[in-house]
Amino acid sequence: MKSLLYRYRKFLISLFIFSAVTLSLIYIQLKPAKSLPIFNPADVNPELVDSTMQYKSKYHTIADFSFVNQNGDTITQKDYEGKIYVADFFFTTCGTICPKMTANLFDVQAATLNNPKVMLLSHTVFPDTDSIPVLKSYAIKHGVVDRKWNLVTGDKKQIYEMARKSYLAVKLGRPDQLYDMVHTENFILVDQKRRVRGFYDGTQKEDVARLIEDIEFLSTQ
Repeated sequence: MKSLLYRYRKFLISLFIFSAVTLSLIYIQLKPAKSLPIFNPADVNPELVDSTMQYKSKYHTIADFSFVNQNGDTITQKDYEGKIYVADFFFTTCGTICPKMTANLFDVQAATLNNPKVMLLSHTVFPDTDSIPVLKSYAIKHGVVDRKWNLVTGDKKQIYEMARKSYLAVKLGRPDQLYDMVHTENFILVDQKRRVRGFYDGTQKEDVARLIEDIEFLSTQ
C-alpha cells in the first residue's frame, strides 16, 4: 500500500492542489459580494425621525447645511461634496457616552487620515454653550485634525432638523422646549451621493471596526 501511494504521490499531490484551487474558486464565485444598504426614514426607528419624514421610503439624501466649525470657518455641504463621511451628535460637557464616542471617532480619524475621500462631522446639540472657542479647546484636547474633522455649532433649529430629518439619529428632548434634542450613540455613515449607508454604536469598538471596514468598502466604489 505504501509503495502504491509512493508511486502515485505526484499525481495525488497534484490532485489535492487542483481540488483545493477549484473549491476556492467555487467559494469565491458563490460568496455574495459585499454591499451596504441605503437607509431611508421608513427604515429607521421612528423615535429617531421627525414625524414629517417617517413615511419616506426612498430617495432620501442629506439636506444642505451651513454651520461654523472650531476654527470659525463656515462649513457647508460643499465642503463634503463627493466625500464619504461619518456624522455624529455630541456636546462638550457630556460625561456619559461622549468621551467614548470621541475616542472612537479619533480611531476612525487615524484609520482614514491618509484617505482624502473621507471626512468626519460632529454636531453639538448644545449650540448655546458650545461656542467656537469651546469647540476649539475640545478639538485640541482630543486630537482633532482640522482638515479631516469638523466640530460644528450653529442655529439650534437647523441642527435639530439635520439630526432628525437628514441623519435620522437623534431623539426628541423635552416637549416643552423647542428643538430640544437627546443625542444618541449613533455614528452615521454617509456616502459620496449624500445617502445614509449605515448606523454604528459609537461606544462599541466592534461597531467602530465595522464602520472602518465599511468606509474602506465605499472608498473602492
